[in-house]
Amino acid sequence: QVQLVESGGGLVQAGGSLRLSCTTSIRTPSTTIMGWFRQAPGKEREFVGMCNWFGGSTYADSVRGRFTISRDNTKNMVALQMNSLKPEDTAVYYCAAGGDGRKWDFWGQGTQVTVSS
Repeated sequence: QVQLVESGGGLVQAGGSLRLSCTTSIRTPSTTIMGWFRQAPGKEREFVGMCNWFGGSTYADSVRGRFTISRDNTKNMVALQMNSLKPEDTAVYYCAAGGDGRKWDFWGQGTQVTVSS
């Protein structure tokens, strides 16, 4: 079974930056597409962005222009660079993997991102 391990969460001030990383235990067709999601307290989990095997990515309107997804296939690693962070970005961030851009087969444990005002 594919395992995803996230790291990089923490506490930052508004306007600051954080870089989250997600490492997969194995590369399979189910890790072709890597995605990032987040869930704020009392809210539904929402889509942040996704990246295909070749590095092409797409983002939610709320983060486009501020967040960037990249991947290093030689290290089985995907990163989420978050710039110009806002308090409303505060959430638990999850890494996900799947064979396409809609169905997600595996999830990481989540990492907390807190942005102070």
